[in-house]
Formats: sequence, structure tokens, C-alpha cells
Amino acid sequence: MYLPDFEYYAPDSLKEACGLLAQFGTMAKVIAGGTDVLPKMKQDILAPEVLVSLKNLSQLTDIFYEKGKGTTIGSRATHNNLVNSSVLQEKYLSICEAAHHMANNQVRNTGTVGGNIVNAVPSADLPPILIALGAVVKLAGTDGERTVLMEEFFTGPGKTVLKQNEILTEIVIPDQSFTGSTYIKFGLRRSGALAVVGVATAVSMQGDICKEARIVLGAVAPVPMRAKKAEELLKGKAVTQELLEEVGVCAAGESKPISDIRGSAEYRKDMVRVFTKRALSKVIKEGHC
Repeated sequence: MYLPDFEYYAPDSLKEACGLLAQFGTMAKVIAGGTDVLPKMKQDILAPEVLVSLKNLSQLTDIFYEKGKGTTIGSRATHNNLVNSSVLQEKYLSICEAAHHMANNQVRNTGTVGGNIVNAVPSADLPPILIALGAVVKLAGTDGERTVLMEEFFTGPGKTVLKQNEILTEIVIPDQSFTGSTYIKFGLRRSGALAVVGVATAVSMQGDICKEARIVLGAVAPVPMRAKKAEELLKGKAVTQELLEEVGVCAAGESKPISDIRGSAEYRKDMVRVFTKRALSKVIKEGHC
């Protein structure tokens, strides 16, 4: 398989990059790690006439914490940057663990967090845990910057609110009171598999009482979705195994899976029940974010 002909630009500023996207319109595609764009071009799934590379925008690789703002992850940070980030290991180990179970080491060394998000694949691993942690995304375009809640960013499989002349620059996780968070998934093999079901949870515990909870499901709806009825069922109550089973059943009822080669809709619903209970048990027992 060969790449088709295309024009290539590697701008030195965000303003220039957005300008190129505006200039070439739908003929242009952003490339960062290239682990998704290039294979799709070889398979004739994508045929952009122009590639706009972000390789010279080194500021988009930063991961840092700023008091009063929260934790910022640059969109060009690779998956292994997330795994090895001392900031994330201290504040949100759940993100490191989610990134560690993605694809293989070669892809994790090249693929970027921004690419994983903007591709809007329903089975992607990072969006559920970022939504559970209340993350927002920063978008820069020729009309300026705007901020969008991560859970409002996706509009359908492969579709987002990102405009043609915009680039996702940062993911920001605001400071919050969660006592723990986690992401676990079920795949068809032990390593590097796409999620058949993914469940992210974030909770705030006060003794045995769950004061706050977020449950986000991946791979079982057109977009990553919060199981809000299940969240409400858990909040304000003493956590027991019976309650967690009830919450898992509720989350399964909220899910909207399809049947495909990796599993039937009925099987996925049952796995939502199992993995919601398992994720909540893990995060309540271990307690780290």
C-alpha cells in the first residue's frame, strides 16, 4: 500500500497552522503522530490533498499543573508521555493506566492524545476517563480560542464540534474533590485490544458514603456517555456490594450498544453491568485518582 500524493506543510505557529486549514478547507487534514491518518490514507479511507503537520509546535507537548487552573495536557503529548508523566502519576494515575493499555508500545510512542480524541472513535480509551474527571478541551482557530466540555465535544462516531479551521490544543482537568478515579476495559485479547466495553469512574467518598460519582461508558454508544441515572443511584448512600450490583444493572440499562464482530449488544450490556461494579469496587477500595 502506498501513500497518495499530497502537499505537506509544517508551520511554526498555531496561527499559521489554523490559517492553512482555513485556506485549504476540506482538502486539508491535520497530522500529529500520524498513527491514524497515514494508515487510512494508504487504505484509501482518507484522501487529503494537504497535510498540515503540528511537529514544530513543541508547546503542545507540555503536561503541567497550575494551581487554580488544574492539570493541562498538550494535544501533541504521546500516549507514553501520559504513562511516564510525573504530574499525572501524582494527580491522575488513572490516566496513566488508561494510556498504558492502549495499542502497543510503538504506537504509544508516536500516537497523540489529541489524535485519540479528535478521531472520535466510540471505543477510544482516553475520552471516558477524561470525561469522568470533568476535563475541557481548548480549541484554537482563525476566529480565536474557545473551550468545550469534553463530554460535549463528541457528536457521533468520527464526528465532533471541531471546525475545519480549528485545532485541539489542550486538555485541562480542573481541580476537584474526587478521592479516586479509574478506567478499566474489556477487550478480546490481553494487550492492545480495542475496548468491547470501557468504564471510567470518579468518586468522592466520605467514609462509606459516596458523596459524588461519575460513571462514563465507552464503546457502548455512538459517543462516550455518562450513566447519569446510575450516578444518582450511588450518590449519598453507603456503598455495599448489593448497591454496586444495582448501579451496574442501571448503567447497563442506560447503555446503547450495537452488535458487531467484537460482541453482541446483549453481551456488551452485561459487560457494562460487570465492569461498572468492578470499576467502582476498585476505585473505592484503592482510593487513588
